[in-house]
Amino acid sequence: MLMYARDNVANASDRQEPPTSAQVDAAVTALRMLADPTRLRLLWELREGERDVTTLTAAVGASRPAVSQHLAKLLLAGLVSSRREGRRVLYRARGGHVRRLVTEVFYAADHHLTGAPEHD
Repeated sequence: MLMYARDNVANASDRQEPPTSAQVDAAVTALRMLADPTRLRLLWELREGERDVTTLTAAVGASRPAVSQHLAKLLLAGLVSSRREGRRVLYRARGGHVRRLVTEVFYAADHHLTGAPEHD
């Protein structure tokens, strides 16, 4: 049985107040970042834990400079965090919300592609 990200958190419909302009802008920025195939693949890899650029380059099949540029954009958007370990920089998805968002978008894609019934 698959565990869905929303099974462990409050549901979006639990929100009482409408989003502020700043929240809408931040959400749009995050979704724009996810709209790129390489960045979405990078976040998929980073949702499980820390990875360095060399590992990410091999995992997503992009050039090292391209991966570095995408990671810089994801850092600026607040979707990943980094830390230095010696000469290496390790990246990870920033927090549970980002990890759940990436997981959920792939569950939604899978449902769309397979015709599986939606969840409430």
